[in-house]
Amino acid sequence: QVQLVESGGGSVQAGGSLRLSCAVSRYMAGRVSMAWFRQAPGKEREGVAAVYTNGGSTYYTDSVKGRFTISQDNAKNTMYLQMASLKPEDTAMYYCAQGDWSLYPLRAAEYRYWGQGTQVTGSS
Repeated sequence: QVQLVESGGGSVQAGGSLRLSCAVSRYMAGRVSMAWFRQAPGKEREGVAAVYTNGGSTYYTDSVKGRFTISQDNAKNTMYLQMASLKPEDTAMYYCAQGDWSLYPLRAAEYRYWGQGTQVTGSS
């Protein structure tokens, strides 16, 4: 069983920065995708950023390109999401997820394991 634990959420003024962390108990066998998703009240879960653990290719949804950076520290079994220039519309619960390698790394259905989430609130 894979366990994922997010941390680092909080409240920050517009324009501020936060770094989210996802502690990973283990990685699935084979090629693996890791990703950050977010869900605001009344909205669907949205893929924010993803990384292939083998090779390191990254993917971002358009609204965060140039502001968010996904990274991983394999020695620490931890994935990060560095968020800069935060906007009120970035407010959501943020989840990390792990799944088999996929052609659609920002699609929630592609992921098997999920963390409990960490809340990010951007205030204007």
